Amino acid sequence: MPAARAQDDDAAWLRELQRHTFAYFLHETNPANGLVRDSTRYGAASSIAAVGLALTAYPVAVEHGWLTREEGVARTLATLRFFRESPQGPGADTTGYRGFYYHFLDMKTGRRAHGCELSTVDTAILLAGALAARSYFARPAGHEREIRRIADALYRRADWRWALNGGAAVAQGWLPESGFLSWRWDGYDEALILYVLGLGSPTHPLPKKSYAAWAATYQWKEIYGSEMLYAGPLFIHQLPQIWLALRGVRDGFMRGKGIDYFENSRRATYAQQQYAIRNPQGFTGYGRLSWGITAGDGPGDAVRSVRGSRRRFFGYRDRGIPYGPDDGTLSPWAVAASLPFAPEIVVPTLRNFERKYPGVRSDYGFFCSLNPTFPGGSGGKGGWIAKGYLGLDQGPIVAMIENANSGLIWRLMKQCSYVQTGLRRAGFAGGWLD
Repeated sequence: MPAARAQDDDAAWLRELQRHTFAYFLHETNPANGLVRDSTRYGAASSIAAVGLALTAYPVAVEHGWLTREEGVARTLATLRFFRESPQGPGADTTGYRGFYYHFLDMKTGRRAHGCELSTVDTAILLAGALAARSYFARPAGHEREIRRIADALYRRADWRWALNGGAAVAQGWLPESGFLSWRWDGYDEALILYVLGLGSPTHPLPKKSYAAWAATYQWKEIYGSEMLYAGPLFIHQLPQIWLALRGVRDGFMRGKGIDYFENSRRATYAQQQYAIRNPQGFTGYGRLSWGITAGDGPGDAVRSVRGSRRRFFGYRDRGIPYGPDDGTLSPWAVAASLPFAPEIVVPTLRNFERKYPGVRSDYGFFCSLNPTFPGGSGGKGGWIAKGYLGLDQGPIVAMIENANSGLIWRLMKQCSYVQTGLRRAGFAGGWLD
């Protein structure tokens, strides 16, 4: 096939994957309040991170005609009105407190579910989606004006200084029964979006020293001949950059290393491929076109005999390279979310997954994960394929295909003065930020 025709074929294939993946947010959302199921498991509660990703995906859907603008406005407004009007307070039977929200909410009532924590990073993802909507729905009057007004109010309500709990770095969460969790967001992880939004707040901003405290435990490593800021799970290198356009802008740490976070994520993506090629633990199916190790679902906590060796498998787990944990589970969604960084290896890998494991795609695109090593599973050829979806996996596919193709979400967030302020207060400079 000629190169130009192959590129067109790949582009059309990605558009269809993006459309099918977005269908999760069409059908797994309560239209009355905008809450999105955490997963397709029966009885699943809403995840506020999935809601934030839905708010981010609605502008993409409008641009492509999967929703009319009126439908996008209606869905967005129902969501934002719910979070504005839902109860905030220190009691357990609420939706949130101090402008933050519980990680999981009942799909119908919107109240705290499963005794979960008030989550600072998941609130940041929710607010990032609200700010993306605020930038996109920019018509001067009517419902779009209301979207901007409510999104702004929700962002301004978050009390980031309270979330410090007297420390330098932000606490990971809070429980009404016992107070703040002991863990804090420090070291390179998905909380980059949290710190940028917290630093940009006009009402309760984080102090500049909080970003320094977060970055103080960064680990710079050489992996397979390439130097990079280390994080084992692939999603860490992707999630903040759904919203943050970091190519060409650098904080103090990256200026010292001579690269930016975009290049760091490109290197991390290639390290994933190199790990799979080397396959140090001898898992089935790993290779140049079969990689993607991250946080996600797995075949379950179990020990099985595989070709005469005892193998330990996991359920939902943070997996990473090159130090593990690794149980042979691969996540196609995490490959797709690296599309902006390394399309030349992402697209062939996704198409290989579809060709080699035809059961890995269904109504909402790729299932969340597969494990070709796990014996006696349902994936054909003796492997295991998940039979469900997670909203936290679906959103990055929709968003990062769009960023790779049009840069839409990055453009929307570049327009947000709060994001600009947060990046500058974190020490970012250069590129579009100047």
